[in-house]
Amino acid sequence: MARKPYDYSGFSLRRLGEPRFSHALLLLGWVYYLVMYLLTENLIAPERCHVVHCALDDLIPFHEGFVVFYAGWYLYVFIALAYSFFYNVEGFRRLQRFIIVTQVAAMLCYIVWPSIQLLRPEVFPRDNFFSRVLGGIYRIDTPTGVCPSLHVGYSLGVVSVALKDRELPPFWKAAVVFFAVGVCLAVVFVKQHSCLDVLAALPLGLLAEALVYGRDYWLPRLRRT
Repeated sequence: MARKPYDYSGFSLRRLGEPRFSHALLLLGWVYYLVMYLLTENLIAPERCHVVHCALDDLIPFHEGFVVFYAGWYLYVFIALAYSFFYNVEGFRRLQRFIIVTQVAAMLCYIVWPSIQLLRPEVFPRDNFFSRVLGGIYRIDTPTGVCPSLHVGYSLGVVSVALKDRELPPFWKAAVVFFAVGVCLAVVFVKQHSCLDVLAALPLGLLAEALVYGRDYWLPRLRRT
């Protein structure tokens, strides 16, 4: 049986304070993110940043094809939020709170310990559509504020919500996990992040998981074991 959409009849900005529609207020977390992104990108000089690098970074080859996952991540997160907003409101609350926790913690990391990566190739080895898209991303997104990776952190949130959704078909759960793995690989293959940035996102995801789900999801399960 197809999942029924949430009833938004009568929705208006005046009614955002009502329990029925209050979950929409969680979208204000994106305002915080945009403000903090602009501040950290423009007020923290690259000279103040610590270089993030490990030996494994040098063993991973650059490949522009992974930009499909890297750029597709924006649509991935948007679709997850839009679907849950209209079809799984409790999942939307969980996902947006997961993202907010990740946002706040990551931004604090960027301020307290500014980071930068110097892994980008000076010249692309191949000239094709993917490299041109990636070149545009390079020009827009500076290599600062990289540890931990928000691409990985948000993907963990999407996976967490999807796997706990009892009504989501197994095929779509597998697709969500597959794309998240692709994103984790993409950030290092397109040289937007060090492997250390990916690893640093894991405890960030565990923190968000504990704060968002711990009391009423994980603790009852742990008590039964």
